[in-house]
Amino acid sequence: MRTVIITGGTSGIGLATANIFLANEFNCALVGRSRARFDKVKSELVGSFEFIAADVRKVEDCEKIISRTVKDFGDVDVLINCAGIYHEGAITLTDEETFDDIFNTNVKGTFFMSRAAVDELIKSCGVIINVASDAGLKGNYFCAAYSASKGAVVAFTKSLALELASFPVRVNCVAPGDILTPLTLNQLKASGLTLEDLAKVYPLGRIGTAQEVAEAIYFLSSANFITGAVLSVDGGLTA
Repeated sequence: MRTVIITGGTSGIGLATANIFLANEFNCALVGRSRARFDKVKSELVGSFEFIAADVRKVEDCEKIISRTVKDFGDVDVLINCAGIYHEGAITLTDEETFDDIFNTNVKGTFFMSRAAVDELIKSCGVIINVASDAGLKGNYFCAAYSASKGAVVAFTKSLALELASFPVRVNCVAPGDILTPLTLNQLKASGLTLEDLAKVYPLGRIGTAQEVAEAIYFLSSANFITGAVLSVDGGLTA
């Protein structure tokens, strides 16, 4: 069996992605900071999986994730860097602590998880798939720090794809728009907007689902002549 590591694997896009890979008979290492969150969702999972409690903001935890996965499953075939945090607000209200947390999770975590996995992925001719955002492709209002972090993920994806192509290890990313998750619903509630308000800006007339992003991730995991690509999963928003 092939093995996939999914950071941020216990909720939202990460959890939906885990279910798709498990249904396709992968071993699945789900990474998250909260075992309690994993305990709430593990009954939804069917197949060969494990939970690894770790914080991708810490380089030693990134290395631990890889060594633990290899110990338990024997190899690493796919790494999905899905762990991320979102923040919006004016630049004048974004303090250093918030900025560092965004970049340490979204950029540093993606970078050092990829670095830790490279040797194993070279052995398996494996795949890295990063989760960016439409905000990394265009400017989003009141979203400067988050947009900058996801723009970094896009540039990192392209650079690493070139660096690893000769091995060959493929590196791609997805760039979702707004996705129907509890986080999005909480943001709407805080802003006073509705799903209908949000849907109006999308050419397809709705926002996406975690399942739809997961399907795009799974496609990239098996699309053998695609590397360095950014796949928009945004209902036409960035068209």
